[in-house]
This record gives sequence, C-alpha cells and structure tokens, in this order.
Amino acid sequence: MYLTHLRAQNFRNFTTLDFEPHLQFNLIYGDNGSGKTSILEAIHFLSLGRSFRSHLINRIIQHEALLLNVFGMLNTPDNYHLNVGIEKDRTGKLRIKIANEYTNSAAQLAKILPLQIINPDSYQLLTEGPKLRREFLDWGVFHVEPLFFKTWQRFQKALSQRNAALQQNMPLNQIRAWDNELLPVAHELNRLRESYFNQLIPIVNRIFKQLITIENFCMVYKPGWNQQEDLATVLANAYFRDQALGYTQYGPQRADIVIKINDIPAQDILSRGEQKLLVCAMKLAQGVLLKDTTGKTCLYLLDDLAAELDSHHREQVIKMLATLNAQVFITSVDVNSIGALLDNISHSKFHVEHNAIITK
Repeated sequence: MYLTHLRAQNFRNFTTLDFEPHLQFNLIYGDNGSGKTSILEAIHFLSLGRSFRSHLINRIIQHEALLLNVFGMLNTPDNYHLNVGIEKDRTGKLRIKIANEYTNSAAQLAKILPLQIINPDSYQLLTEGPKLRREFLDWGVFHVEPLFFKTWQRFQKALSQRNAALQQNMPLNQIRAWDNELLPVAHELNRLRESYFNQLIPIVNRIFKQLITIENFCMVYKPGWNQQEDLATVLANAYFRDQALGYTQYGPQRADIVIKINDIPAQDILSRGEQKLLVCAMKLAQGVLLKDTTGKTCLYLLDDLAAELDSHHREQVIKMLATLNAQVFITSVDVNSIGALLDNISHSKFHVEHNAIITK
C-alpha cells in the first residue's frame, strides 16, 4: 500500500498540512523546528491512531483547536484506491473512517497501512526493557499471521482475569480454573511468536552482516518461562508468590528477545551508531519477511537518518530500502547529506519552512 495524498488539520504546528508524496523515496528537509518530524508523525497517526512522540493528545492538537484530523488516500500496486480518515478530540475520543465506513478498530488501520519507524530513539529497542521488544515481535506476527490478533486479545483477557483473582486472594483451586482459560491461548500465542521469530532471524543476520561486520552476533527468543517445565506446573509452583505480588510472573506477557555479542548484551558492546544499524537491520528484515509472506510492503519513516551514521552506512541503509520497493520518508536538516545518495533512485524532495511544504 502506498500513500498518495496526506492531509491534516490542527496537527502540531500545521493548521493545514497538504502533502502528495512520491511513491518511492521522499526526502523532507528543513531547519530544526520547521515541522519535518510532524509530517512523519501525521503519517504514523494515520496508520496507528497515535503519535510516536507523545501519548498526550493535547501536545499534538494545535493550540486552541478542539480536535485534529488526518486524512490519507492510499493506492495498492494494482491501482485500488482506499481513503482513510481519523479524527481525535482533546478528550481522546477517536473516530476512524475507512472507505467511507466508520470503525472503532485501530487494528484495522494498522493492517491496512503497515509502518515502521526508525528515529534517534530507536536504540531503545536494545537498551530498554522487554516491552519494546515484545511490541517489535508482535508487529511482525500481527501482519503475517491472521490468527494472532484474536489470540493476543484472548490471552490478555485471560491474564487480566487471573491477575484479578490473585488480587482477590482466591484459593489455588479457583486460580486453576482461570489457568484452564489462560494456558491454551498462552501456548498458541507462544507458538505464533516462535514461528515468526524463527523465520525472521536468518533475514536479520543477513542484513546486519551487509551493514556492518560484527562477529558472534546472536538473537534468542525467550517465551517468558523456562520451557524445560510445563507452563501449568510453572504457574502452580509460583501461585503463592503471584498472590503476594498480585500478578502473574510467568507467561507470554514476559516474553523477550535477548540480543548478545560474544555472550555480552549488544548494547554494552555496540556504539550508538552500531546500535542504530542493528535496529535498522531488524526492521528492514521485518519488511522483507512481510513482503515474502504476504506480498505487502510497509512504509518506512526515517527521522534524521544522518544522526549517528556516516555517509557509507547511510548509503547502505538506503540501498537496502530501495530493494524492498517500499515507500520511504526520510527527514534531514541538511539536504546534501542524504540528497546525493538518492541520485540514482526515484524520489522527490520537499523543503519544509514555516510549516509549509515546498516541492523541489
């Protein structure tokens, strides 16, 4: 799916944003504070119904406006047109319209417009807790496995019920009744994640080696409990501790991806630039697997690609993106730092100045 027209109102500093991007590469440049990142943020909002910069809606809606709206016109490679619109007010109420029909499901947006973002904070995928890595993994499973989302929802519901029972100090025999609801979906969720991860790893390894030479690089999926024991046994043995804590310690809600080099956490070995390259490899790999599995491409938003990367590695990342036939949006303060790398790639340049977009 390609974004052919983006329009937004009352979004950040844009009273009106009107943008017709190129179907391949889009270089958006301008001074700091000009609104470059806000354009990427609006695209992200169109895909997921939320910002990647802030969870506070009042920081996104333009000052004194009551609501914001974002509209996108999407085209498939076979020229099928689809219109998508989102409206959100200061209370957080969200209205979504897809092909002139209203829906309450942000998941439908995400399914229609798969999107990956790489920005100066992307290294946190390596340095922060497991939640970001679970979200990274689940993004991929969601887009390639039709059963995933309902399985994930059922698991979250069962986990919430079990945690509520623990907080109410229910006896073990009653907790086991909730375990009977939890265990089948926990195992199915784990199966889907593990299957996806096993397909992804060879692609990550291949792309990372093309970007940078790092020996003894290893990524391992951890399901959230010791698989040498059955999850039912693990939960039963942890009952009293779970009850004291008021939540379930083990299960898919504790899954993680462990990333090491020479058995040392990658973030302790790699420079910030190398961390960014690793995250690029992981997200590019997801785009490759998405295309191989479903035939779909995802949009890539690269906010300040030049940060932490020398010209050689910027070129490597851009060349790999070009092989995906994906629509790419890159922001830069300096047009020359990226522009020269696009000379042999179909692209458009857009200068952002005083919250206005000028096609170059």
